[in-house]
Amino acid sequence: MLSPGQGTAVGVEPDPFTGVLAGCVHPTIEDLAAALGACPKPVLQATAEGPCLRQAHPVRVTTPWSPPRATLTGVPAPGRPATDALSAATNGPWSECRTGHAVVSPGYDPLAYAIEEAHARGLELHAWVNPFRAAISASAKLPANHVAKEHPEWVRRFGKQLWLDPGEPAARAYVLAVIKDIVRRYDVDGVHIDDYFYPYPLASRAASFPDDTSWERYGAQSGLSRADWRRENINDFVRSMYHAVKAIKPRARVGISPFGIWRPGVPATIEGQLDAYGQLFADARKWLAEGWCDYLAPQLYWGIHPADQSFPVLLDWWRAQSHGTPVWPGIATERIGSKRPAREIVDQIELTRRGTSSPGQIHWSMKTLMRNQGGIDNLLRNGPYAERVETPR
Repeated sequence: MLSPGQGTAVGVEPDPFTGVLAGCVHPTIEDLAAALGACPKPVLQATAEGPCLRQAHPVRVTTPWSPPRATLTGVPAPGRPATDALSAATNGPWSECRTGHAVVSPGYDPLAYAIEEAHARGLELHAWVNPFRAAISASAKLPANHVAKEHPEWVRRFGKQLWLDPGEPAARAYVLAVIKDIVRRYDVDGVHIDDYFYPYPLASRAASFPDDTSWERYGAQSGLSRADWRRENINDFVRSMYHAVKAIKPRARVGISPFGIWRPGVPATIEGQLDAYGQLFADARKWLAEGWCDYLAPQLYWGIHPADQSFPVLLDWWRAQSHGTPVWPGIATERIGSKRPAREIVDQIELTRRGTSSPGQIHWSMKTLMRNQGGIDNLLRNGPYAERVETPR
């Protein structure tokens, strides 16, 4: 990533971070290689038909296309989709989203390959980690070395998925060990944590996260309310993760991508059905205040208008909480269509460049840019991304 003033753009302030998000559950290394213009190493034929490739949940990946004067500077790439791995992990099984089958090795190390290809193109690579989701499907056949098999006492079923209980200290320590292992063994430039802490509420909202066991063992005597105790579990994880990464590799950057609204009604014009503070128990404002991340990437997937969920209103609010930490918002390029023209994405990028010495943004999703949805590639090449920036350092 760049520091202010390092870029070489003429007439446009270079952004320290411009990355993208993928548009499938866990993009394969072929997605990465194709996006970077690389030739992928041989892999199992079953990979292309892996079940995760047909789903549509956004996660971080890499550069989607190669404009003549590239201005992308960072690559948040998948390293830990759930408690499985897209790397040669020492703790847990291979991800089924790499080969279509858990345990099956793809024949090479995808994360190491991604790092090599990103660095060859002057890009930083940040390992994306989904910390507490244990399995996307609770009915999946899990390998013997999956954490749900080895430590079922840490795992809770919630809806159709399995989750590590953040209220179990040993579960938090397990996730930290995984992250430390990645930072220690790989030449990653950072770690990127997604917005899954405690899980999102079920559609019916009829059930709450089933953590009675950990609450009775650790929380009931803490003097905290159950909600405050859950938040403190996540705070403890974020704090410990940040310091652990820095102890191993001080230059590595720690980024977090929380839900874009901290609480409904904050700021006053903002409405929302989800309360990240009260339902995901994620207090991203506190993480900024405490300095537990090197950048925050709130998912600001709304338009500039109307005011009830306004991109600039939310961006300004997050920046006001930042205490100098860069805020590089996620932008919903994926939603270009009849109600959101591609020009709006350009306008949002321009907003991220105003009033800050450390501008930047992340696009969701890669698919949108690869298919030039609404002509967005042309607008970016001829507008905000017309000039080259220096290799991140």
